[in-house]
Amino acid sequence: MRRRITVRAPGVAVRLDLRTLGVSGALLLAVGAAAAWTVVAAGVRLPVADIVAILDGGGRRADRFILLDLRLPRVSLGLLAGAALAMSGAVFQSLSRNPLGSPDIVGFTTGSATGAVLAIVVFGAGPAGAALAAIGGGLLTALTVYGLTALGGGAVSRLVLVGIGISAMLVAVNSYLISRARLEAAQAASVWLVGTLNGRTWEYVRLLGLALLVLTPPLLRYGRRLHLLEMGDDAAQSLGVRVHRSRLVLVLLAVAACAVATAATGPVAFVALAAPQITRRLTGSPALQLLPTALTGALLMVLSDLVAQRLLAPAQLPVGVVTGAVGGVYLAWLLAGQWRKGN
Repeated sequence: MRRRITVRAPGVAVRLDLRTLGVSGALLLAVGAAAAWTVVAAGVRLPVADIVAILDGGGRRADRFILLDLRLPRVSLGLLAGAALAMSGAVFQSLSRNPLGSPDIVGFTTGSATGAVLAIVVFGAGPAGAALAAIGGGLLTALTVYGLTALGGGAVSRLVLVGIGISAMLVAVNSYLISRARLEAAQAASVWLVGTLNGRTWEYVRLLGLALLVLTPPLLRYGRRLHLLEMGDDAAQSLGVRVHRSRLVLVLLAVAACAVATAATGPVAFVALAAPQITRRLTGSPALQLLPTALTGALLMVLSDLVAQRLLAPAQLPVGVVTGAVGGVYLAWLLAGQWRKGN
């Protein structure tokens, strides 16, 4: 029996699960500790006293550059991107009722990557243009996958298979575009395709932060319906859920969150796949919880980036290399578990 408490405010009553609340608090502390350690000790060590002096307007110019122009934007972007990818993955896994129904598996991040690569290679777009193209590519890919799934009867089990096929086609398109591009554009696109936080500025943080400020409230509002939608359309409708409208809104919000994160960092693999499942095991809840999932995604991204910075120091790996290596092992384990269950 799970223990819950009820928090009341004028006109509002919210029931909170104590285990989920405790896990969320622990994740929040872990995220803060990982971010602080990255700021202090990634690369050239900055004493805490020097960091306080810099934040107060003092400090040496070199230390100010390291903290304010390199580390803080990098950590901030990692936290935001990890949270966005994790929430997007939770929505898609819940709607598809499949732990493999993640945007990086079913091709949505690859579609965002195709849009950005097309903008960089063909039109010579800068960061803003590539970001807009990535969002458009992700939305178009989602519409294509869901349209082809609907043509086959709309079975959620088809979503993953259709998405994997579309993803493979888009990877081929990306490779073709890079092979035909000028050397400078091909190098820029290749680096971006790995998924990286290297060299990211406050411009990217503002872009993703503003997007999440708009997307998170409706995501949390409609996210409360995910557990009901997992019960099936008829059961959810009998409980007062507008099934088709809720599903459409959730898909659009999740695709937008995934696309904006991809636009800012490139297609970072496996955060969207792993974070919801890790959170489900931590909370012990049958329903995917968006807030603790977002914290898990942020923690995975920051820890992966810390490893990327320290593994071959002073050289800095793209964070996508680390998440891809760890995520590949996780995916093999997940597929083995699905096979043992006969799925």
